[in-house]
Formats: sequence, structure tokens, C-alpha cells
Amino acid sequence: MSGEIEEVQSLFSRIPFLAQADPARARIERLGGLTNRNYKIATPDGKAYVLRIPGAGTSDYIDRKAEHRNAAAADRAGVNAPLLFFDAADGLQVTGFIEGAVTMNAERFKDLGAVARAARAFRKMHDSGETLAGRFELFQMMDNYLGLLRAKGAKVPDGYEAVQKEAEAVRAALARHPLPLKPCHCDPLAENFLDTGTRMVIVDWEYAGNNDPMWDLGDLSVEAGFGSDQDAAELEAYFEGRAPANDVGRMVMYKALCDLLWTLWGCIQLMNQNPVDDFWGYAVNRFERCQALMGSRDFGRHLDAVRRGP
Repeated sequence: MSGEIEEVQSLFSRIPFLAQADPARARIERLGGLTNRNYKIATPDGKAYVLRIPGAGTSDYIDRKAEHRNAAAADRAGVNAPLLFFDAADGLQVTGFIEGAVTMNAERFKDLGAVARAARAFRKMHDSGETLAGRFELFQMMDNYLGLLRAKGAKVPDGYEAVQKEAEAVRAALARHPLPLKPCHCDPLAENFLDTGTRMVIVDWEYAGNNDPMWDLGDLSVEAGFGSDQDAAELEAYFEGRAPANDVGRMVMYKALCDLLWTLWGCIQLMNQNPVDDFWGYAVNRFERCQALMGSRDFGRHLDAVRRGP
């Protein structure tokens, strides 16, 4: 840990409001993070910050200039943590530390009040009028992943072709009534939400882009393991009442497609012999969840609602 602290201290000189501070007098604490490393920095003047050091190699596939623009847009919208410093050269970032906020997870999202606060944060961002850098191209990503797997003759879960056929029907239904794109987070893992008890802050805008807003609601539902009560609470809070059938249907479609997208991603990790995790088990779990949703009694009803449109 001492080596990590020294690395953080060495970065003070790059940050204007920390450049004159004595790093030895700052309290530095490691926070959570998957691909990136995050640290709380508390200075003697009573201020607190979060410093993010990007994970090695992440700038190879994340557009840091776009992230800077999108994170700043989310800050202006009052949804992100206050963005205080961003270096687009490598993604080094400093935000304000939000006192009293807890990092969310699936267990904490069992609180329907927290679900509602997340939904309202989504709505605030979606209605902000901001235009983000880039567009989240779901079907292009899926086509690219599947094309790569087929070209390599790689393994996919049994029954994939039938699910792919259903996914094409979903794609066609969504394309029948294209709706205006909104500024979206696009990667709403439960851990990307910070809850103060009165409002929800959404962090980590690396994958943000202009998108169908129902993707954000559906993706959070999948990643946080929502049940029917949580889905209902999310939709009711987002729409401030009863959600239109078309919007509910689009959310359900994206729940299925989210799992299918990450099924393909997991298969690619397996194909590339990524040793970090059991990617076959990950892909199969995602696929079976997608398969179950598409095979459910209500899926066809939601698909019909999407076909009908607003």
C-alpha cells in the first residue's frame, strides 16, 4: 500500500489545486474500483476529493476526450460528482468527495426508495438537454462481436441461434418507431451509484453516449438484479406515475439485449483465453437469463407494445 500512496502523492503536482499542497500531510485512503483505482484524498484544510487513476490499457478502448465531455455534461446536469480536474491525455480525474454517500450494490438496491432515487437521477440526466460525445451503438456492437466469434469458429452457448432470431425481431420492432436519443450513462452497474439518502449520484461516465433512455433503466435492472417490485418502482419514479406501455416494452427488450450483448463479450474473452475469470460460466449465466426472459409469458406482449409504438 505504501507504494500506492507514494504514487498518489506524486500526482499532486499535476493537479492545480493540489500542486501547492504538502502530500505528506494529506490523508489518502483506497476506495473501490474494478478496472480503475480510486482514492479519497483529505487535505488539512478540510477538503476531500476522489482521485481516479485509470486502469492500465483502458485508454486503448475508452475515448478519454469523449469521457471528459460527457462527465462534465453530467456534472452540469447535477447528476455526476463535482468534476474538478480531468486530464484527457490519460484519464486522470479528480471529483469532489460526497460526504455521507454510500456506494450502492444489489443488496442496497432492495430499498425501493433507493431505486426511485436512481430513476429520478436518470430522468434528470435524460432531460438535461445535454448532447454527449458519441452514440451507444448496441446493435453494431452485437454484430461486431458475433461476426468475430463466427469468423473464429468460437464457442457460443447451446440454443444461441434461436435467441439470435428473437433478437432480430426485437431489433426490427425497436427500429419501427425511432425515438429521440437522450444523454445516457450506458453502463449503470450498481456500484456506479452513490446514495446520500436524499439523492442518487451516478459516477463513471466512461461508456456514456446518446442512447435510448430505456437502456439505462433496463441495464440497471439487470445489473442490480431487480425483481418485479423494483422494476415497477423504477418505472413509476422515472415517469412520475404509470409508464406508457411502449416505454415498459422497450425497457424489457433492453434487459434481454443487455444480457445477450454480455454473453457475446464473455465468449470473446473465452476465445482470447483471458485467464482472469470463468468467462464461459459468465457467458452461460447471461445467456440463460436472456433466454428465460425472452421465453417468458409476458415477453411477447411487451414486444407487441414496442411494435405499436407510442
